[in-house]
Amino acid sequence: MKEFTADMKDIYTSVNREQAASALSHFELKWGSKYRHAVQSWQRNWNDLTAFFDFPVEIRTIIYTTNLIENLNGKIRKYTKTKMSFPTDDALRKSVWLALQEIEKKWTMPIRNWGMVMNQFLAIFENRIGI
Repeated sequence: MKEFTADMKDIYTSVNREQAASALSHFELKWGSKYRHAVQSWQRNWNDLTAFFDFPVEIRTIIYTTNLIENLNGKIRKYTKTKMSFPTDDALRKSVWLALQEIEKKWTMPIRNWGMVMNQFLAIFENRIGI
């Protein structure tokens, strides 16, 4: 499985889409018969899975090396799992908001090269980010 994962990593750590497509072809030749569904999933979802190539390498690295969304969702589940149901949608929203407040207090994960990454975000999303 380590070899499979390493070959998959060659796809998403490629320099550009063209190199990633080449890595996918190699991946398909090597693993297509054994893991047909994984290869087909990559092929079916290619445009979505490679959208991060539109960004500079500093931002791409953050996208594929951090599981921020999964981590955040797990922490929200931790805070809300004690309730089996919420009486209203508003009660659910309040519970999630309170969970986010607690999560934010404990947020300490540093991001490598954050200054450079932030400058990239500012250049790309200048109208959406305010400092």
